Parts: sequence; C-alpha cells; structure tokens
Amino acid sequence: MTSPSLLIVPGLHDSGPAHWQTWLQQGDRHALRVEQRNWTKPDLDRWAARIGSTLERAGPGPWIAAAHSFGCLALVRYLARQPRHGIAAALLVAPADPARFGVASLLPDGALPVTSMLVGSETDPWMSLAGARHWARRWESHWVNLGAAGHINAEAGFGPLPLARRWVTSARQRHERERRPERASLLERSFAV
Repeated sequence: MTSPSLLIVPGLHDSGPAHWQTWLQQGDRHALRVEQRNWTKPDLDRWAARIGSTLERAGPGPWIAAAHSFGCLALVRYLARQPRHGIAAALLVAPADPARFGVASLLPDGALPVTSMLVGSETDPWMSLAGARHWARRWESHWVNLGAAGHINAEAGFGPLPLARRWVTSARQRHERERRPERASLLERSFAV
C-alpha cells in the first residue's frame, strides 16, 4: 500500500517563497508542484491538462492535491474530466470566483469524485464568502471559514498554514485506513487453499 504523495496546484503567478503552498511543499520531500507554462494567463482547460501531464510524468499516485485560487478551479475541472485521475483527496484554499473568468459553466454541478475541503475567507477579494460557501455545497466539500483572512496567501500573512498540513496528514491517514480492508482481503486470498 502506497501512502499518497502531495501535489501542489498553485494559482495565478504561482506561489512564491513566502506562500503557504511553498511552506507545505518544503515540509514534504515527496511533494510535486504543477508548473504552468504561462502563470499570467488563466486558461482553465490548459491548466487542467497541465495537472494531467504532471501526474502522467510522476506516476499513478495516489495523490493528495493542495490547490489555491485559480489552481482550485483547474483542479476541479481536471477531476471532472478524468475518471481515472489518481487523486485521493483535494484541498481547495481560497478558490477564485469562476464567474470572474467566465468558466462557471465548465465546473461540475455536483459532488467531486474525491474527498475535499474548501477553505474560504470573509475578506477574500477573489471570491465572496457566500460564493465560496455555494461552491463548497455544490461540490459537497467540507466547508471551513477562516474569517478575515484575505486571499489566504503571503500578502494576507499566510506563509505557514498549519490547517493545510493537518488536513494533508488526516487525508493520508484516512486513505490508508480505507485501504486496510482491501489489503487484508488480498492477504486472505493469497493464503487460501
């Protein structure tokens, strides 16, 4: 049984050295970051495809994805389009408002195919609190309101984000617990006479 690896999915302009995603990645020696060809041009389908090509090169997973801002939208689009995606869980922090980019109709209408948590803020300039709550309900994501936390990025004071690390650890543990019966069943079959 393989423990899920961490996949970092940044938003516009990437996540700099002081960003919580970089902090999270530096604390995980097996973490992988999705690198977009153009960090300043938010193209939903290209960014989603880039997630796919990154995972193809890296191997089958499983993966736990930690996304921010427009990266959240790209990750959700990728999950909706790829039935065999290798992602076990998704952390969506401060997603950008899809209406700002004209992509709301390209996002799933219902539950995401993986366990997810959406973290929003009361003062996020990229997505209203009501909007974040709406998408969390629509995707059946666990919902967390961080309060007056801006865009939950370095400019808002988020280098370390312990909530993200705890969630990744918890998602890994949950994944491993869910796989134990499968492993026990395989062992039983291998010893059956």
